[in-house]
Amino acid sequence: MKTVDPLHGIAAFLAVARLESFTAAAEDLGLSRATVSAQVADLERRLGLRLFHRSTRLVRLTPAGEAYRSELSDIETRVATAERAARAQHAAPEGRLRLTAPPDFAHRFLVPWATEFLAANPGVQLEIDVSTEARRLIEGGYDLAVRGLIEVAPDLITREIGRSRFYTCAAPGYLARAGVPALPMDLAGHDLLHFAPLRRGRIWTMTRGTETVEVPVTPRLALGDGTGLMRAALMGGGIAQLPAFVVGDEIRAGRLVEVLPDWSAGVVPLHAVYPDNRLIAARVRAFVAYLARRAAAEPDLSRH
Repeated sequence: MKTVDPLHGIAAFLAVARLESFTAAAEDLGLSRATVSAQVADLERRLGLRLFHRSTRLVRLTPAGEAYRSELSDIETRVATAERAARAQHAAPEGRLRLTAPPDFAHRFLVPWATEFLAANPGVQLEIDVSTEARRLIEGGYDLAVRGLIEVAPDLITREIGRSRFYTCAAPGYLARAGVPALPMDLAGHDLLHFAPLRRGRIWTMTRGTETVEVPVTPRLALGDGTGLMRAALMGGGIAQLPAFVVGDEIRAGRLVEVLPDWSAGVVPLHAVYPDNRLIAARVRAFVAYLARRAAAEPDLSRH
């Protein structure tokens, strides 16, 4: 069954009523005279009313047409107001921004950065969902996500905002007690603290030049929280493999020590992910640009 568009013919009707001419209305709307005439005729048929008196020289509203125009008197103003509001969403950061991010990144970086962003953009409200799960953005009503290693749907845009190297590290006290591994396979004899959600499973992959070694991991502690694993490592619980954005401060302070420094455990790229829409709201564009700028200044999120 064909659905009738209740707005069909309204613009043509209002233009003819204002200009009292089908020809002038067609020029004003950038349409042919035949199109304007057909749209008004369709509108009259739908209403079951004649809206205009027509002659070869004059076009005048009927009483029904006057009443109809009167009820529509503010529609053009309201449409203009709606267009300005929509453009404002595209031009200036305003409105609610709903995003999701992993806990380790959110706690150390995102929350303080978000607070700074809000102070500079008083028209924006932020709602942050902290989760290790890869949320479905469009279905979940999210404007933006910050993610690490990802598979991206074709209806999403990704922008890399930083890269964070992995450290294989432990507390000095643990290493004094258990010894320092000389080669990746020596890790098998140690208490290992494993980040449970790793997609590659219980495997630590390490490279040196052209060499690649895959170390099977039987974790002493498996946890889906990087900050929790860091705390376990600080307490001497074993050797962990964690990104710099979690352990960077502890490494620099000497509270954790990198082991196997000649072997790379890789990097985790951080992406801003958002729905593919050419009219992306200004608040999304502004916040993504802000994230990239702040991440570039952080040594634990450096691209290099």
